[in-house]
Amino acid sequence: MSQKEVLITGANRGIGYEFARQYAKQGYKVTAVCRNNSKQLTELDVDIVEGIDVTKASDLLRLSETLGDKKIDILVNNAGLLHKDVLGELDAGNIRAQFEVNALAPLRVTEALLPNLKEGSKVAMITSRMGSIADNGSGSRYGYRMSKAALNAAGKSLSLDLKDQGISVVLLHPGFVQTDMVNHAGDIPAETAAERLIQRIDELSLDTTGRFFHSNGEGLPW
Repeated sequence: MSQKEVLITGANRGIGYEFARQYAKQGYKVTAVCRNNSKQLTELDVDIVEGIDVTKASDLLRLSETLGDKKIDILVNNAGLLHKDVLGELDAGNIRAQFEVNALAPLRVTEALLPNLKEGSKVAMITSRMGSIADNGSGSRYGYRMSKAALNAAGKSLSLDLKDQGISVVLLHPGFVQTDMVNHAGDIPAETAAERLIQRIDELSLDTTGRFFHSNGEGLPW
């Protein structure tokens, strides 16, 4: 039996790196996609495609050409961006950048790699409960919340559009994870978060496609 293939964006650090490390350890053939490589990533037994900005069409074309006809069993759209948006000090450019990376890029990556997906493939969107409108009890973080809500909407539509092709989609909240994005202020190690997220992806099927889950398995409100 051939190795299963997984592709991860934003794989050079944090949760993305842990996805790459743990999937490689499980015996998957890992394609780690990133803008800038990292020493820790180069030490893994994975294929690295660096210099890929997921917001640029030319880079996505290069990624597609690099993959050729390789079939992907699991696509993990993990690359993300967080700015602190406070009312009274809003920066429209920062908000747009978060939309480009957090909402539009995962959709564009998935579309670009559709020829590489097949019946039984799974697409994981790494989103956030901060994208939940019902769960918002603290306000602020406008660009991040808005972009993750948009990602949730895109993921739900993808789940409907791809179901007839046998491709399932899941929206996953990792938790408050100790990564560079939050200056390691989280309460969950990246290793634990990735382990839980991989479990959720393993459980994903066409029966649960389009759902929004916490990494601990709890269903989250939209």
